[in-house]
Amino acid sequence: MKQKKLVANNKKARHDYFIEETYEAGIVLTGTEIKSVRMGKVSIKESYARIINGEVIIIGMNISPYEQGNRFNVDPLRERKLLMHKQEIRKLIGYTTQKGLTLVPLSMYINEKGLCKVEIGVARGKKNYDKREDIAKRDADRRMQQAMRK
Repeated sequence: MKQKKLVANNKKARHDYFIEETYEAGIVLTGTEIKSVRMGKVSIKESYARIINGEVIIIGMNISPYEQGNRFNVDPLRERKLLMHKQEIRKLIGYTTQKGLTLVPLSMYINEKGLCKVEIGVARGKKNYDKREDIAKRDADRRMQQAMRK
């Protein structure tokens, strides 16, 4: 049985935001784009999602052009539609209308059936002191682990 193959990961999102909920969504891609995705030429670091006319759109995702794609290649930074159930989209609309919540892609992977999926999270921005607190906690945990080994 095949496992899901991680194509892109947004480590910065978990550092800059508190992730409150996560959702899995399909993504609409062209033929040359999916070939680039399978090769791992994707960046989701600076991307975010918005709800426009009842559709979830991902903005700022960079999928590098496929080398053998020639005229079939599309703009690497174009907006792409995410595929989700209507109830999930309604729930996301409720979240994003609240102050301070945004939709951030956390990872992109190819599942067992060979379909490309994006994991998006409902996120609340962290302040600088929250980030420092997380770093201090991580350091303390690391020191404890080292002390336990000795």
